Amino acid sequence: MTTGTRADVAATWQVPRRWFTPRRVVLVAAVAVVAQLTVRAFVLASGNFYWDDLILIGRGSVYPLFSGDLLLYDHDGHFMPAAFFVAALTTKIAPLHWFLPALTILVMQAAASLAVLRVLFKILGRTPMVLLPLAFYLFCPLTVPSFAWWAAALNSLPLQFGLAWVAGDAIESARTGRRRYAVTGAIVTAASLLFFEKSVLVPFFAFGVLLVMFGVRHAWNRAAPLWISCISIVAVWGIVFAVVGQGRFAFHGWRTSIELVHHGLSFGLLPTLLGGPWTWERWPPSGPWASPPTVLVLAAWTALAGVVIVSIRRRRGGAVWVGVLGYVAASSVVMVLARSGPDTADELAQTLRHVADSAVVITVGWALVLRRRTGNYPVWAAAVVLFVVSSVISTVAFVDKWRDDPAPAFLAQARQSLADGQGAALLDQPISSWILTPIAYPNNSIAQIFAAVPERPQFAESTPDLRYLDESGHLVPAVVAPVRGIEQGPESGCGYRVERRTRIPLDGPLADWAWTVQLNYFATADGDIRLELDTGDSVPVPVTEGLHTVYVRLVGSGAAVTVTPETPGMTVCVGAGPVGTVMLADLN
Repeated sequence: MTTGTRADVAATWQVPRRWFTPRRVVLVAAVAVVAQLTVRAFVLASGNFYWDDLILIGRGSVYPLFSGDLLLYDHDGHFMPAAFFVAALTTKIAPLHWFLPALTILVMQAAASLAVLRVLFKILGRTPMVLLPLAFYLFCPLTVPSFAWWAAALNSLPLQFGLAWVAGDAIESARTGRRRYAVTGAIVTAASLLFFEKSVLVPFFAFGVLLVMFGVRHAWNRAAPLWISCISIVAVWGIVFAVVGQGRFAFHGWRTSIELVHHGLSFGLLPTLLGGPWTWERWPPSGPWASPPTVLVLAAWTALAGVVIVSIRRRRGGAVWVGVLGYVAASSVVMVLARSGPDTADELAQTLRHVADSAVVITVGWALVLRRRTGNYPVWAAAVVLFVVSSVISTVAFVDKWRDDPAPAFLAQARQSLADGQGAALLDQPISSWILTPIAYPNNSIAQIFAAVPERPQFAESTPDLRYLDESGHLVPAVVAPVRGIEQGPESGCGYRVERRTRIPLDGPLADWAWTVQLNYFATADGDIRLELDTGDSVPVPVTEGLHTVYVRLVGSGAAVTVTPETPGMTVCVGAGPVGTVMLADLN
């Protein structure tokens, strides 16, 4: 297959010869990358931690950097040890400070953008044509939602870097035969897999690029060392993933699947190819989703049809666009199988996160088509300007919705409240459901999320002073809202006398959950007891001589609370008291 010379490619452009200097092309490309990073820095400055970020922060706070509990944790079907490591490292350095995570996102984006520029140079040379697909990748709103969200960026950006870098290594390996490209390509493939399991597609995409450029036989033979090393890495990774991962793939019917794919293409991906969607919608606490006007949706489908027709009639790029469509289709299938359900909203597909890496594939596909394409420079330049302007409008509109997030104000107030409330120990509790819903249990625990914050009360399983972190982040007095209770015991003036292990019945059974026991007691001496439900772990509780109240958090179920004294010679009398959940005290 002939690939054409770079001089022939440059000659197709009707611009003054002086603008063809490679140095100027590199300079304009560098300026474009800096402009992208400036826009993206604006996006990050308008955001903060969101949703899954707090799960990564919490686990990074309570587990050592190299522990299996941290690195091998299956996060909602994702196997992402490197992402957990980065999140844990930044949390230990600057817990719950947005600056450092934002900086990691910006650095990863710079690496991905430069990797894309690198592969474009290898396909098109240092010609002005590079600037067309480069501008698409740098400013396309398709990648903005996954970029703005730290947890998503830790998946998406290493994948984007891997797709571009390994494709570039494959091209150089085929052209030069140097083994070092097999080494670097394999290392990047392995690193990408440690951030996101979807990176298993990286070597297949790189092979597809060589397939278009050199044909079937040369695509394999000229880069065989790279393919062998990548296949070995993917095989080893696959074994680990099969042991550690807990894939949640399920098919929920054709109607649900077709609706998701339709929404993802018509209202999600396709409008971004024209710089859309221009407008976004959001139902907090969910993230923004694309909500393009009908005219933009129709224009996007028309443009797609035009590209397909021209490609077929001129026999240019047909195979490339088939490959691009195949990649997008594979991403859509994974989304449908992994994220859909009977109650899944179609807007899920419009969040764009599940197809963000398609931006690299489309960019490289466009570059492959442009290798043998003629064009009119003023027309292309005008199209690029319009696309960038449209994309910036969409990005600014996204930021306006992304700012509507309760997490920053909550976290700031909570840190201040915890710093001011360093008195009695604080019982663990779920964080506000506006910040992280109960489905994240047990990772929605405030003891886990704020574990690395230095100025705070000690988190414990019992406390004499019951307090509650409310939905605005204030630490306020609390009470036990009764679900069940300990009734008055049989011994007058004492209730239940505890001198040895004693099972104290409740007035009804408790389901398996995290409960708070208000233990009203009289102790003959300072000492320790242990409390437990019929199921679940026992909890050590310090008691003080005299008449007191202590609040104890027990996880489990049953119809009784068992009290075991651990201090010899101490007697504890247990009176009536509620068992239930923590709620705000009525201060009126």
